[in-house]
Amino acid sequence: MKTLLLMRHGKSSWKDSSLPDYERPLKKRGKKDSEKMGKLLKKENILPSLILCSGAKRARQTAEILMEESHFSGKIKYLDSFYMSEPEAYVEKLKTLSEVPSVMIIAHNPGLETFLQMLVEEIDSLPTAAIAQLELPINDWKEMDENTHASLINLWKPREQE
Repeated sequence: MKTLLLMRHGKSSWKDSSLPDYERPLKKRGKKDSEKMGKLLKKENILPSLILCSGAKRARQTAEILMEESHFSGKIKYLDSFYMSEPEAYVEKLKTLSEVPSVMIIAHNPGLETFLQMLVEEIDSLPTAAIAQLELPINDWKEMDENTHASLINLWKPREQE
């Protein structure tokens, strides 16, 4: 079994309309929700072995806050290919991993939500800063493909963690 955590970045700011989308930062609520979810990961004791994160500023900020609040000391890889990507990009990257028991992906909708729906074969929304905890019936990430079906263990939404 492998564990996969999917997290949508925190709420981003549209305050500075001159910024390209890739450079938009988190807004205050996005920072607070990311802190909340980092604390939740620590409390639930489900820290991943590796975080794969979009290179977009709001995703990087989400990962950094999450790391700090959860006391995550593992490795983070920032991937420009995860910016606004489709599920196939996540599958292809996961297939390259070895000896990693659990992975967290921090990225964007609609692709991340589509990936979740593909894996659990049901409709679940993934609002900003939400985390889905999945178990995959594979022993090695190389076994992962578009037909892999996962079990949704938890879906935490920041608004429900008050």
